[in-house]
Amino acid sequence: MSFTKAASTMFNEMSQMIELLGGDRFRVNAHAKAARVLKDTTADIEMLASNGDTKALVALEGIGKGTAGKLIELAQHGNMSEYDELRDQIPKGLMEVLEIPGLGPKTVKLMWDEKGVESIDDLLKIIEDGSILELPRMGQKTVDNIKESIEFMAQSGGRLHIGIAQGVADRFVEKMSAVKGVKRCAFAGSLRRGRETIGDIDILISTSEPEAAREAFTNAKGVMKVLANGEKKSSIRVAIEDESSRWGAEDNTAVQVDLRIVDESAWGAALMYFTGSKEHNVRLRERAIKQGMTLNEYGLFKDDGSDKTPPQERGEKPLACQSEDAIYSKLGVPYYPPTIREDRGELDLEETPALIEVEDIKAELHSHTTASDGKMSIEESAEIAKSRGFHTLAITDHSQSSAVAGGLSPERLHKHIKAIREANEKVEGITIMPGSEVDILVDGTLDYDDDLLAQLDVVVASPHAGLRAKPKQATKRLLKSIEHPMVHIIGHPTGRLIERRPGLEPDWNEIFAAALEHDVALEINSHWMRLDLRDTHVRAAVEAGCKIAIDCDVHRADDYENIRFGVMTGQRGWLTKDQCINTWSKKELHKWLQSKR
Repeated sequence: MSFTKAASTMFNEMSQMIELLGGDRFRVNAHAKAARVLKDTTADIEMLASNGDTKALVALEGIGKGTAGKLIELAQHGNMSEYDELRDQIPKGLMEVLEIPGLGPKTVKLMWDEKGVESIDDLLKIIEDGSILELPRMGQKTVDNIKESIEFMAQSGGRLHIGIAQGVADRFVEKMSAVKGVKRCAFAGSLRRGRETIGDIDILISTSEPEAAREAFTNAKGVMKVLANGEKKSSIRVAIEDESSRWGAEDNTAVQVDLRIVDESAWGAALMYFTGSKEHNVRLRERAIKQGMTLNEYGLFKDDGSDKTPPQERGEKPLACQSEDAIYSKLGVPYYPPTIREDRGELDLEETPALIEVEDIKAELHSHTTASDGKMSIEESAEIAKSRGFHTLAITDHSQSSAVAGGLSPERLHKHIKAIREANEKVEGITIMPGSEVDILVDGTLDYDDDLLAQLDVVVASPHAGLRAKPKQATKRLLKSIEHPMVHIIGHPTGRLIERRPGLEPDWNEIFAAALEHDVALEINSHWMRLDLRDTHVRAAVEAGCKIAIDCDVHRADDYENIRFGVMTGQRGWLTKDQCINTWSKKELHKWLQSKR
């Protein structure tokens, strides 16, 4: 784990520990914010902290003097005294209790204070003897859910990849939309915001026949258990076997899906509330309060704060509630697309950038065929690309060093180039270009010689091996490939696999500067197990002025559908279409590709 990731984890744990100890709310929030900032930053925090550069650390948005001091202490001494002091006061097993889905610091603190719970085993004991029911607001249904969550956590692989979760959500939206009486249906939560991993899935509906909706939901295909079935909210645990078989192996076997029934008149307010993020919603509520209003899941209300009864219960008429647009407008801010609602500066925007959309993508520049490890012929892939309205498809099968992926020897590549050009003559309505996904070797050199590279219309240079390299070595390696005059795109630059492999961690400022200088595009690989560049890297690359490619890394027909995840990652990085080469016209794109030949 890198220094920055380790520091982010420590600050998040400190936030939780301070809350468990009943500490000041300001300290809880400050440490939680520091954790988010560190998680998202592309700056070389370790170098700055090791050098004791307080001024440079504080110059980074979201890092104050206190945080900077703790980072310097961690870098220079290998520990953080405040973290150690807090850990000494918290039983180790208590932090594991916090990982149980549905249990927050307040409830865990209550269990610890009142029942001496210091581990999951302790919690199971008070569940078994029934004494947990003596705690405030702890009914049998809640206890059953906690027990189920513990069992679920033991057999589950944790959070779901967005590609798996999206399949489940799409299935439920389609099913619930067809139920009699349902007027509106949508998924919300972190999935709607395009987060790369998902904890559970939120489905919102408005309906004139709620009983029919609940029955259809709780009896849906794949339901393993009904966790709750209330008037406004139902929760189920659903098998994800169908989605796993479609998308490939997955550690998880089930996911929780929540159905929330909301009033049609308050649809916009409810959708905003349940989409989040929590931090974005808090900032919106603070803005509303300053303007003498209250914002909740029922709408935006005029409220001077004199009456503590919720305005909707007082019969107050909302100022805005039917649409998200109307609420944002009444608050005096622009509409924020769900993918940027993360409290990363969006609320300071006077105007929201015109973010890239799936419909803007007109070219796929990273695809594989049966020549290496793909499942389609050149012509089959071209027909799918053409049906999506693409004007260009680059065939970029693996290079020789990727032997396990059927990488092409120079002799095979010569024949493949000829086959691609013949297919281009045969298939009308799209330009098929010969290319290669060329391995960036450990020393930064490329897998083919320059004479062979010159025969390719598109060169995607990607790291596949040596992905545990130290940051300095990773930086040097990527810089050398970026500086190569025939490279167009750096494919999945870190080589990460989400939740499985962290990948390279170069000095991003150097990478962005070099990509800009040498006119090389950095790829967002759209496969839901990669999403590499990740959203925070995209944001920094966009601010640096880099060109971005969004590709599906196509191996089979279904992979073209992954473009939605690449685009959402681009949106989360505030990417506009002009900065993405896949949106360019055929003339503009081909001119740029040819400029490196």
